[in-house]
Amino acid sequence: MTAIDEPRLGRTQRTRLFWRRALIALSPHNLRNSEPALTVLCAPLGAAVGLLVVALHALVTWMHAKDFGLSYGDFLSTGIGIDHDLLLIVPAVGGLLLGLITYIGRRRRLRDIVDPVEANAIYGGRMSLLDSLRLALATLISNAAGASVGMEAAYTQMGSGMLSAAGQALRLRRTDLRVFVGAGSAAAIAAAFNAPLAGAFYAYELVLGSYAPAALAQVAMASLTGTLVMRATLGIAPIYLIGAPPIAVEHWEYPLFGLVGVLAAGLGIGTMKLVTWSEAALKRLPTPDWMRPAIGGLVLSGLALVYPQVLGSGHGGIQGLFELTPGLLIVAGLLIAKTLASALSIGSGFRGGLFSSSLFMGCLFGATFVESLALVAPMVIQHRSEFMLVGMGAVAASIVGAPLTMVLLVLEGTGDFSVALGVLAGVVTAATITRYTFGYSFSTWRFHQRGVSIRGAHDIGWVADLTVGKMMRADTLAVPEGTPLLRLREMVPLGSRGLAFAIDDKGRYAGLIDITVAHDPELDDAATGLVAGDLASDRQLFLLPGQDVRSALQRFAEAEMEALPVLSDPVDCHVVGFLSEAYALRRYTEQLERQRSAELGERDLFSVRPPAKFEGQ
Repeated sequence: MTAIDEPRLGRTQRTRLFWRRALIALSPHNLRNSEPALTVLCAPLGAAVGLLVVALHALVTWMHAKDFGLSYGDFLSTGIGIDHDLLLIVPAVGGLLLGLITYIGRRRRLRDIVDPVEANAIYGGRMSLLDSLRLALATLISNAAGASVGMEAAYTQMGSGMLSAAGQALRLRRTDLRVFVGAGSAAAIAAAFNAPLAGAFYAYELVLGSYAPAALAQVAMASLTGTLVMRATLGIAPIYLIGAPPIAVEHWEYPLFGLVGVLAAGLGIGTMKLVTWSEAALKRLPTPDWMRPAIGGLVLSGLALVYPQVLGSGHGGIQGLFELTPGLLIVAGLLIAKTLASALSIGSGFRGGLFSSSLFMGCLFGATFVESLALVAPMVIQHRSEFMLVGMGAVAASIVGAPLTMVLLVLEGTGDFSVALGVLAGVVTAATITRYTFGYSFSTWRFHQRGVSIRGAHDIGWVADLTVGKMMRADTLAVPEGTPLLRLREMVPLGSRGLAFAIDDKGRYAGLIDITVAHDPELDDAATGLVAGDLASDRQLFLLPGQDVRSALQRFAEAEMEALPVLSDPVDCHVVGFLSEAYALRRYTEQLERQRSAELGERDLFSVRPPAKFEGQ
């Protein structure tokens, strides 16, 4: 039916034609080939993530009210209204429940959960929605039990998992699927903190690893719609209300903000190492692994008897610090207790992250810094809020590892942009020192502890996918090592191929034969007494099909050979193919160019175009 015929159609026929065209446009094939369509699709998906975050937040609030005797809507980390009898029981019971669930999962040999950063770095954005639900449940139990961790791990896991599942259903390309994972995490953080810019930059810095132009629209769309859903349900006010606006920042404060960043880096690095130390200490106890969360819950209850604000993520505690002005001993003691509680919670096996906890620790650190400084320079106490905001961003940037995200989060989360430069100074200082002295954020530090060698979300998974088995040529020439040299010369004329591979009587690789050497005239006199095995060399130099391209190139460099055989395995040693260094390097370079083109949003960035013709040619 042509466009000219459409006006002659009836209303029913035009309606059917409209829906038919809409369904064709929404087909997986058309969607995966249209960046604008993927951007539009991120809007409802981001809204769904925002709605899920709101629902999980409401569920955690309700569970805190039931588990600790709070009034509904009150934050656990305010430390107000907690039933002390429940305080002694709930963390340990919650830890025991979580430990048993983990134990059952290990008995059933459930696979490890892949988080968004790992998925984008290694697996091309592929995540399991079922595994994401498992992590969300474990994080929910941990938070309901009062563990000193945040829900952000569950939010980003579910958001990224949802969009990854949608992308896999649409059979998106590797690059587009990675962007979808970033968009899901952006929507989650934006909805959790009412901060669309921070949500978007969280995706860029942590989940994508770059500010790729191709990802801008999709990530921003998901972050925006996630925030709008949150504001439609919970209101448009910032999540932290700092009361009276801070007074104007003065020039003499900036060196102090830099000093806050230096000390915040030390606190952040110490906290990350403390998690590892507490985990190692608990593993040395003569108790089953599944008991560790319960033991951690008991110790957490002991800390909470003195400092109940250590429970939960810290949202209420931050608000309380802005509303009240506790003295130096109180904030310093609470800072130590919160740091210990967070490290103990994660080290003992509670699930969650340090995102919110690092914000609370930073706020406490800023308050401790300004209260200490006020002992010798009382006038600085007027700037208490500024130092708390700078400390909040600096410690969080050191631990979480996303400096611009933290700057935007502090500013959007409080609605105060008057201290933007001060927060930036502290955050950049803390992030830079952490990077050059420690080299990890908390997520990459945990990867390092597990033996996963990634430093961020940059896509390195394609290296593992480009294997020797995929690049090798199978048209090998294998000759028994007892083959006479004269017969070998007849079988392989000079110039027909460069290499042959000697094999023993059991078909195993016995060495590499250079065909030019086999035809060397200097061997003519002794040729009748020589066999193929006499010319075979470098028996220990070979490749395996499962090796990636980078390992293969390193092997070529070590062997100083232009081509190597590919063996089935190191035991059977059957020749299954061969690979040249030139071809491996070519494939590696092509893939690097393809990855860079995809990051920049240019499909043909490195393509060779015909030269332009001059007028008159």
